[in-house]
Amino acid sequence: MQATTKQQKGYKGIAMEGIIARWYTQIRSSGNQSEDRKKQAENLTNGLPEGAAVLEVAPGPGYFAIEMARLNQFHVTGLDISHTFVEIATENARQMGVNVDFQQGDAANMPFDEDSFDLIICQAAFKNFSYPGKAINEMHRVLRSGGTAIIQDMWKDTSNATIRDEVALMRLNPLNAFMTRKALESLRRRAYTREQFEHLAAASAFGECTIVTSGLGIEVRLKKQ
Repeated sequence: MQATTKQQKGYKGIAMEGIIARWYTQIRSSGNQSEDRKKQAENLTNGLPEGAAVLEVAPGPGYFAIEMARLNQFHVTGLDISHTFVEIATENARQMGVNVDFQQGDAANMPFDEDSFDLIICQAAFKNFSYPGKAINEMHRVLRSGGTAIIQDMWKDTSNATIRDEVALMRLNPLNAFMTRKALESLRRRAYTREQFEHLAAASAFGECTIVTSGLGIEVRLKKQ
């Protein structure tokens, strides 16, 4: 009898569905995160022409994609593997009165044509991808020439003290603060070092990347030539 190969799911850890996705949605709406997202949306899209196409990979509840859409300059799309997040993000966009095309799908097999986007952003999710190399090559495929993919995530070398400081800024109640710290400390095990990102970029269609680290975060920029 021929053995069958079990297909690995597209994400590491538990599925962000149902009550877990809704808890995460609540956490991401707390403290000064909304104002930070607004500033970051303006910063990361700076220099894009009006009407540019922007993709957020793994937008979760959609808060950042919505902030980019609120700039009223770009066509914004979100792709998430979680059915619950797509539902939540779509409803959040409706309540905010903006148009974002949230779709369900895998970062390693994107349902988009080649040369579809001018900018791709992936925040706090890359460490959870089962196929990171495929995800980076998919970003390259759907980017237009001259476009940039920006990956922002937890840095594997971040300290427990830095995690505590970042969680304190979220202004959570004691229970949620404790749960968030423990979740981040656990997720750090999946995070990447600078050297690992450099290796992934070198092995990809991009060939290279630029990296900046700050606090608990690492930012990787990949440009399609």
